[in-house]
Amino acid sequence: MPRPIWSGAISFGLVTVPVKLYPAVQPKGVSFHQVDEASGSRIKYKRVSEKTGRDVPYERIKKGYEVDDGSYVVIDPKELEKFAPEATRRIDITDFVDLDEIDPIYYEHTYFLAPDKGGDKAYSLLLKAMEDGNKVGIGRVVIRTKEYLAAIRPYGKKMLALETMLFPDEVVDVEDVPGLPERARVGDKELKMARQLIDSLADEFDPDKYEDTYRKHVLDFIKKKAKGKTIEIEHREEEKPAVADLMDALRKSVEGSSKSGRKRASGSRNGRRRVSTHRRSA
Repeated sequence: MPRPIWSGAISFGLVTVPVKLYPAVQPKGVSFHQVDEASGSRIKYKRVSEKTGRDVPYERIKKGYEVDDGSYVVIDPKELEKFAPEATRRIDITDFVDLDEIDPIYYEHTYFLAPDKGGDKAYSLLLKAMEDGNKVGIGRVVIRTKEYLAAIRPYGKKMLALETMLFPDEVVDVEDVPGLPERARVGDKELKMARQLIDSLADEFDPDKYEDTYRKHVLDFIKKKAKGKTIEIEHREEEKPAVADLMDALRKSVEGSSKSGRKRASGSRNGRRRVSTHRRSA
């Protein structure tokens, strides 16, 4: 069961909603350490001066901001304290915006907001009102020692989620991305077939359909190797994408998706249709 990492209140107008903040995601991966192959022991790193090559004791290590190539301004942490955001226990919603107006690129990290003691009714009221209006509340929150721009939005039918957001200058301008071509003109036939292909692959989003197969295979490999099993690795040659005729590729793709669609439909008639347990959000 997750533990709250922050507690406080959401405020909009004169309404206050006591809440607790919980982590909403648990990213999973395969972590490795660097080890000495001969002894099997962990590798440790020393703090060494780039100039003298000697070890530097921890008490002499300070923060430094590079202003020129190889030139640093040394900063004492106490000098930064006056700039630290005030650790408030409030999230003041300053704006309500349409959910569709926020590009997902601005979302950074997701948390769950649950009502704290005495906040059930106000919490439910805010959730319902935002659902009905398809709105997202924008405000600021201080988590630990950092201030974030935050978006509070309905998640499913039961709760609110808080998304920490990036500021505009943290998002790369598309004009700075090299190699982007001018938007090419497409023909009516190509567009019709592309839409047909997209429609043939259209489905409701069900996250349970997707799996991190890389992590699964790597962990399985590690377990087998830990037991002393010899594992043969099949080396596959990298396939180079062939430049195909666009119309021909579209036509073959549509034909292939149509066959797959007929197979799925046949499976459904035979009682093997998958039933999604996820409701589509309103």
